[in-house]
Amino acid sequence: MKKFLMIAAMAALTLASCNNEAPKVDSAAAPAGSADGQKMAYVEIDSIMTQYKFCIDKKAELEKKGQNIENTLSSKQKNLEAAAAKFQQDIQANKYTQQQAQSVQAGLQRQGQDLQALQQRLTAEFAQEQDKFNQALADTIHGFIARYNKEKGFAFIFSKSGDNLLYADKAYDVTAEVINGLNKEYKPGK
Repeated sequence: MKKFLMIAAMAALTLASCNNEAPKVDSAAAPAGSADGQKMAYVEIDSIMTQYKFCIDKKAELEKKGQNIENTLSSKQKNLEAAAAKFQQDIQANKYTQQQAQSVQAGLQRQGQDLQALQQRLTAEFAQEQDKFNQALADTIHGFIARYNKEKGFAFIFSKSGDNLLYADKAYDVTAEVINGLNKEYKPGK
């Protein structure tokens, strides 16, 4: 969808720049600040990410979960390393028979494999949560934009993130209106 809108905008700009005579626009038919009677706007995605309460809350929640995962894995890794170090000391002190040493070593290897499996599982679960957040964010924004645009009647509403638009006049920026509307609709705990 984004690529289509970008291609459509670039095609419109190319066609307009290829026309040698100045475009004739009926000022009564075309809204102020529009091209060929098409109202356009853009929304700064970076601003939504930093000012939309849903986004702020979910990011904090994900950061907390990520930190908990990191702490859990770090703790288990330290315990395994301590057990391996103790095993090395006991081996050097000849506290084990060869059969006992092999058994303890096999147990340490299983613990290492279990830790690796736990890390993979927690990482996959965390990635799924991030994907769910991203999808919920996109659905919320798209749903709001559709309702917002019923009143405003824009032909195009572009997303601006970083420098994906070469130039955007601030007159077309509806970011504050969108963020205010999103925040009004947001119900924490939903």
